[in-house]
Amino acid sequence: MANKSIETENKAMREILLAMINLGGQASRKEVLQEVRDNSQVFSENQIDEVRISKRTNKTYHPFQYKFNFAVKHLILAEFINSTADGELELSQKGRTVNFDSFDPEEDVRKISEDKMSHQNRKSDMVDEEAIGVKTNEADEEESWRGELLRSLVKMDPKKFELFCRGLLTKMGIDVDDTIGIQYVADGGIDGFGFVRSNDYRTTRVALQAKRWQSKVSAPEIDKFRGAMDKRNAEFGIFITNADFTRDAIRTARQGTRIITLINGDQICDLVAKYNYYVEPVTTYRLKGFYKEND
Repeated sequence: MANKSIETENKAMREILLAMINLGGQASRKEVLQEVRDNSQVFSENQIDEVRISKRTNKTYHPFQYKFNFAVKHLILAEFINSTADGELELSQKGRTVNFDSFDPEEDVRKISEDKMSHQNRKSDMVDEEAIGVKTNEADEEESWRGELLRSLVKMDPKKFELFCRGLLTKMGIDVDDTIGIQYVADGGIDGFGFVRSNDYRTTRVALQAKRWQSKVSAPEIDKFRGAMDKRNAEFGIFITNADFTRDAIRTARQGTRIITLINGDQICDLVAKYNYYVEPVTTYRLKGFYKEND
């Protein structure tokens, strides 16, 4: 098991560096993980999305995220990646100029990173995969409201979810038509239609599709939506789901002359926060060391 985990981490190192280059050299862990998930030629989306239940705690965790975070840690210690004060990841000069033809995770990364790990830290790191996986999963949900929002969206009936999406798009500056897509049936395959004014003189027609699903949206759903766009002569489309999209769906959305913008559950959370859509921001404080010191 240990050797298999190390092998996966080593493969992940290369994919992480490639993902960061594709993202411009700076990104959050979540963005890097999403880039690997959507475009990796090494790991399948099923490997990355796999969810297990811990026998010890009965909580769910993602095994790949555990390995991904260890791979990031090694790359930071080997100085391929810098971690900023606000938690962002940045490629160092070493990371930006890496030669992937000769890149060797064992020699170029682990030989350096493992020397920097103290025996105590290394011992605590090598606990079983389930325990770290659960801990990683909980850390990813530090903003508990995001998990609560996604659970609420799953429980919505389809009509309410469509209403939610139409309202969110309105907040984003889209002039949503108040008749097209309102009918729950016979809406021509779309859930909304609107107009975006890109400058003082140009207005663009946009078709909207909303899917409240348990599973990932597949490529055929994108094709059906594009067909509905043709009927409405829409110039581009926005497809929203509380779940996520398969890699084939992402590729299909980018094909042709009219690109379809995909918004998944995680991006919904970002937009809800950005536009304060049915949420209230809460300010809190974290005490600094001064209050914890015993002089």
